[in-house]
Amino acid sequence: MARYTESVCRLCRRENLKLFLKGERCYTDKCAIERRNYPPGEHGQGRPKFSEYSIQLREKQKVKRIYRLMESQFRRTFDQASRIKGITGETLLVFLERRLDNVTYRLGFASSRAEARLLVRHGHILVNGKRLNIPSYQVRVGDVISVKEQSRQMARILTAMEGVQRRGVPDWAELDRDNCSGRIKILPTRSDITMPINEKLIVELYSK
Repeated sequence: MARYTESVCRLCRRENLKLFLKGERCYTDKCAIERRNYPPGEHGQGRPKFSEYSIQLREKQKVKRIYRLMESQFRRTFDQASRIKGITGETLLVFLERRLDNVTYRLGFASSRAEARLLVRHGHILVNGKRLNIPSYQVRVGDVISVKEQSRQMARILTAMEGVQRRGVPDWAELDRDNCSGRIKILPTRSDITMPINEKLIVELYSK
């Protein structure tokens, strides 16, 4: 499967927004946005003019990069959201927020979504006591997400747990730090997503 292998700091600079793709580094003065707050490339410091299409495209790219999805994965999620009764853009964001890799990150078991996906893929994460290595799994109310007991002393997990207080745990989940587990209290809603996202632009883009 194709994946992005270049510097992820360039992605934040391209979107002119901290996407928190490098974990703890994003909270320090080493963050690329802090050092070079302009788009990458030869013409990054110019004054480009944006068309309606380019604005919509940039919004879609931003959300893809926040949740670390490739185009085909993102499009499948959008198609799934469009078949559900309700506001398509909001449903899309809720689906993304309910992904197991995102929940693993939001509970503090990983310092970035990329790291969370790796933990899930390698079988370090349990759902209701059973190993589940599917990052796109949609969590449900009452699901208990935990770190496998043999993995709880991994350096990357311990480091991530140290920073969970600064990042915070969303209101729709509760964390038991002592047992490295969390429970989904309610499903996330649009208001729980605090990143500056205009999902209407994504719907307009895919509706063309």
